[in-house]
Amino acid sequence: MIRVKEAFFVKSASKMEETTPEGVSEVAFIGRSNVGKSSIINALTQRKGLAKSSSTPGKTRLINFFHVALLKEEAEYTLQLVDLPGFGYARVSHSLKEEWQKNLNRYIQKRVSIRLFVHLVDARHPFLEIDEEVHRYLESIVRPDQSIVRIFTKSDKLGQADISVIKKHYPEALLVSSSQKKGIDKAMELIFTSLFGEKQ
Repeated sequence: MIRVKEAFFVKSASKMEETTPEGVSEVAFIGRSNVGKSSIINALTQRKGLAKSSSTPGKTRLINFFHVALLKEEAEYTLQLVDLPGFGYARVSHSLKEEWQKNLNRYIQKRVSIRLFVHLVDARHPFLEIDEEVHRYLESIVRPDQSIVRIFTKSDKLGQADISVIKKHYPEALLVSSSQKKGIDKAMELIFTSLFGEKQ
């Protein structure tokens, strides 16, 4: 069993030069604004309010780093969860959006410590073109030492028929509900295995 020993906010960065030092394995969460990035980080770390969510979609334009220490069979494993700016809603000027996008792209493409991209998709809107574009983009830049997983959030809002449709199109789909804690243990196991190569 995987247990969370500690989890805390490290820092925010607006550009590559402000990020934390390379070295610790990172899990980068990417998804549309309002997809529930903060909620799943809080659920995974069992720390309510660790990652702050904004009431205004697209407001968060910073890369936020969270230190997490996990315990498994008395062995300790350290990683960083990284909350990336949401895309799709940003109410900012075109020039600011371009600068923000450039810094985000630099981090995604140049950051050596990223081992896993978690692409979060709102289960209520599973087939949006913008999400397909993001997934294709990640697949185009992913390195051999990196992997990508797609996690569908807010699954508690769906009926069984909707869940079946998602699983038909994405057989490996992992559906979670941060509010009801459904699928969170599976998500943590997936993250742990991707980073440290061990199954529970």
